[in-house]
Amino acid sequence: MRPLLVLFLLVAGHFVTETLSAKSRPNVLFLAIDDLNDWVGFLGGYSGKVYTPNLDRLAASGTAFTNAHCPAPVCCPSRTSVLSGLYPTSTGIYNNQHWWKPNLPNLRTIPIHFRDNGYHAVGTGKIFHHTAGNNPPIQWDHFKRAPFNDNGWLRHGDRAYPWTPAKPRPREFPYSGIKLYSGEADWGVLPQTESQYDDSLVADYAINYLENLDQRATDKPFFLACGIFHPHLPWYTPRKYLDLYPRDKIEVPENLPQDLKDIPSPGRKLAEKKSGDLRRLRETGRWPTAVQHYLASISFADALVGRVLDSLRKSTASGNTIIVLWSDHGWHLGEKGHWHKRTLWEEATRVPLIISSPKVGDLNQRCAQPVSLVDIFPTLIELCNLSPVSNLDGISLVPWLIDPVKKRDRPALTVEESGHISIRTLHHRAIHYTTGEWELYDHRSDPKEQTNLAENPKHKELIKRARRWLPQAPSPPAATKKSFIFDHRNFRWTRKKTGEIIKGK
Repeated sequence: MRPLLVLFLLVAGHFVTETLSAKSRPNVLFLAIDDLNDWVGFLGGYSGKVYTPNLDRLAASGTAFTNAHCPAPVCCPSRTSVLSGLYPTSTGIYNNQHWWKPNLPNLRTIPIHFRDNGYHAVGTGKIFHHTAGNNPPIQWDHFKRAPFNDNGWLRHGDRAYPWTPAKPRPREFPYSGIKLYSGEADWGVLPQTESQYDDSLVADYAINYLENLDQRATDKPFFLACGIFHPHLPWYTPRKYLDLYPRDKIEVPENLPQDLKDIPSPGRKLAEKKSGDLRRLRETGRWPTAVQHYLASISFADALVGRVLDSLRKSTASGNTIIVLWSDHGWHLGEKGHWHKRTLWEEATRVPLIISSPKVGDLNQRCAQPVSLVDIFPTLIELCNLSPVSNLDGISLVPWLIDPVKKRDRPALTVEESGHISIRTLHHRAIHYTTGEWELYDHRSDPKEQTNLAENPKHKELIKRARRWLPQAPSPPAATKKSFIFDHRNFRWTRKKTGEIIKGK
């Protein structure tokens, strides 16, 4: 009997240790905001007054990375990179016309890795790109996808949300009174309550999860992802957020006619892609109104983040939850004559990144070292003591949570779909175009990036250093959506050429 008793005690001890370990492991609240540039209080990107009290208090509760940059200046490649820790030059996902799963069926993503390491992985809203086929259910224990309903205002393509019945545009569309580059480029106050906005329902899901932690069927630590769609177009908000920004107080960005004169041709082409929209806004006098609605959308997103943070603070998990907040890329509102994203300048690449960890780092820290959103995955691996993932492009930010002024020699890269690349260091931005041409800016004297120094012989060494960071063998573009047949009901793809089936759930 004695050997059996010893065996029982060993097994019981192991079970108790595993249980205690699970309960002591930190939870993660993973907050993603869409198309949010540096127009937030703690980053100071907007020249006027912006109301982001909740983002600012989150920044005060941990470390705000004030020189953080996106891996790509458009949604799908950026989010794929954030959630895999790999730049587009490693994944081959360069634009919104790719599905990552059928191209990279074995790709290890953040939710998959947390789930496989004993976490309850749940989420809602826009985490991966929001259109059909980008967020395979196989990654999650549960995911509530958005939009929850299709009211006609938000649809921009029948293929985008096949799980909701398509409805025609309302007669009032466009609310803005001006038709721009696509059906989603609109703004206004919808005839519905704040609680009926889809982003409110996204926040409600996260809040409900946090309020009912004790009723869960599992005692696993949680990885809870909450993706807020605002301030992505269309800029529809409840009236009270618009009222924060009187139109006569709006400050539109500086737009110098000569700003593009010293920029190589590929850069001018990027700027001019949406310049027609800006011209139309200026001609019709609606530029300040559009900026007003972008600001209102920021404050709406901020309020939703605040609701989720308040719910966490009141929950039983408040003392043992790491919070990560990020935006997938920025947005131009007239700078360099551009109206959109998809460029490699500061307006499109600089984004909020906040990490608040209850056991690592001090309160209200600022880190000005250059960091990339691909660093989030390895950071969480270290903070949560997850199994390692090999060959990530990002590196852990834990050393900078501990010492935010620690020097970092690695720049932040941003990859545009044509293969152009930005290299952002502590003081400089270099942009390399596939033509071999360069831009170079010194942020100490030129924070608006208006004087290209690349042709100045004094700065040859800076260009030489930047060149060392260019990927030597970038992945070719992955197969586009046209290469597959997507079955949204069973969430699987069939490769047209071979008939191969790739399952997503």
